[in-house]
Amino acid sequence: MKKTIITVVGKDTVGIIAKVCTYLADNQINILDISQTIVNEYFNMMMIADMNQATKSVSEVSDELDKLGAEIGVIIKCQREEIFNSMHRI
Repeated sequence: MKKTIITVVGKDTVGIIAKVCTYLADNQINILDISQTIVNEYFNMMMIADMNQATKSVSEVSDELDKLGAEIGVIIKCQREEIFNSMHRI
């Protein structure tokens, strides 16, 4: 399975989850797990997604999510699971 880790951070506004999830669904990216919190008006979400059926590459998705994040006022990062794990290993 080709997993990616997607993180979304920024000031909370209406529709963040909807816009990110719509983008993923439109590109055949399945959400395997999702966690989100709001702390002091700041939104934080982490997703694990399956890109096996994706219509675009991880780098294309990452670039497009960067642009989507700029449009909705949040920072969205998308990384392959193995890179994410390597960066966060002690």
